[in-house]
Amino acid sequence: MLQHPAKQSSRLTPDIAFSKDRLGELASFFKASADQLRLQILRVLRNESFGVSELCSLFGIRQPAMSHHLKVLSGAGLVVTRREGNSIFYRRGAPAQDSDLKSIHSQLLNTVDEIELPPTISRQMAKLNRQREENSRNFFASNAHKFRQQQDLIANYEQYGETVSQAMRDALPQRRKLALEIGPGDGAFLERLSPRFEGVIALDNAEEMLAKARKFAIEKDLKNIGFVHGDTTSKELVNLRADCIVINMVLHHTPSPAQIFKDVAGLLRPAGVVIVTDLCSHDQTWARENCGDLWLGFEPEDLSGWASQAGLADIASVYLAQRNGFQIQVRLFGQPQ
Repeated sequence: MLQHPAKQSSRLTPDIAFSKDRLGELASFFKASADQLRLQILRVLRNESFGVSELCSLFGIRQPAMSHHLKVLSGAGLVVTRREGNSIFYRRGAPAQDSDLKSIHSQLLNTVDEIELPPTISRQMAKLNRQREENSRNFFASNAHKFRQQQDLIANYEQYGETVSQAMRDALPQRRKLALEIGPGDGAFLERLSPRFEGVIALDNAEEMLAKARKFAIEKDLKNIGFVHGDTTSKELVNLRADCIVINMVLHHTPSPAQIFKDVAGLLRPAGVVIVTDLCSHDQTWARENCGDLWLGFEPEDLSGWASQAGLADIASVYLAQRNGFQIQVRLFGQPQ
């Protein structure tokens, strides 16, 4: 007996329901990307994380409008959020491996990255990063005399120094030509680098901290250490090619960690390694004021993603839990084989 059409079930078959879900996902994706401002937001977030207020200043629009655009982008998986204390930062979402949209998502980002940003936005981005860097530099200039005490609030050198040293020995068992340490702090790790390399360069943008590292090297009679006051773009590093680049507990003080990866990839000798030690993501907001942190640690995939964008591959990882609730990640990266 046939049912009257009005009495037939309105429920969709599983296949039709699945098709509607996929169509909805596709429609949401194309809606999010069909806007010039949203495409520019994706371009700005290529290697950066910005808060809503920072994005508002970059594009010169009010917060309600920016929040709307970010909500649309987030709904389509094109941006993801990360909470830093009371602030929320946005970064680009990576194409999901199990999504039907993976190839379209990847192609969209590749195309967006070819967009040349307007000079006004580029200048504003540079200004924001200079301000972040200045804040960090001012903190260390004012607190260099109590560096070790403040470091101990989160993770003192003894809690990770030997692990980093062992990772270096495993990756580079023979004595090599040159090592570069970015942000050597009070110089403690220079004592481990010095005997394993013909020469070592200590690089720091805070002159007060570089003076502490230099004093430590003199006291320990480390004669093969050179000191450079500057950052990873300094002209003194232009022709440098290092076998090992060490970045211990520095990235969370830098305005653009992704840019650091890009810079060091260009300073690395073939078969060399980059060793990064930093905090895993945490919610201890007091670290900003007390320790000069710009970022509250990082997710492991953040470091892997920035390394991959810079042409570096994961080699090894070690994670160290701390009694105060923090967790340290020791990561090794190198050029793909």
